[in-house]
Amino acid sequence: MLLSSDVWVAALIRRAEISGGFATVARKGDARAGTVIVKVFNTAERRARLYSEAFGPDGERLWMQPVESEFESELDDYLQRQVKYDPDLWIVEIEDREGRHFITERVAG
Repeated sequence: MLLSSDVWVAALIRRAEISGGFATVARKGDARAGTVIVKVFNTAERRARLYSEAFGPDGERLWMQPVESEFESELDDYLQRQVKYDPDLWIVEIEDREGRHFITERVAG
């Protein structure tokens, strides 16, 4: 059974904080079933990455990088397009010196 989006996001934020990162909800989506995108900013390298929620054939939550770019503005443009497409979308932003995403499920790529 999958956790609701709000519980999963709260757990992610807590894991980041316990490990010395900073995490916040940049956009709150549907509490029960909103899709989540995690934006990670590596403060040491000044580089950002996105991780988008997906589901495998077995229904298990997994994560993928939907777009890669050297420019954070391009990642933000992608996020804005996704918000227009999915009004229930959650966006969580994490800042960490090591660029860790703190996602415990499988991350593709």
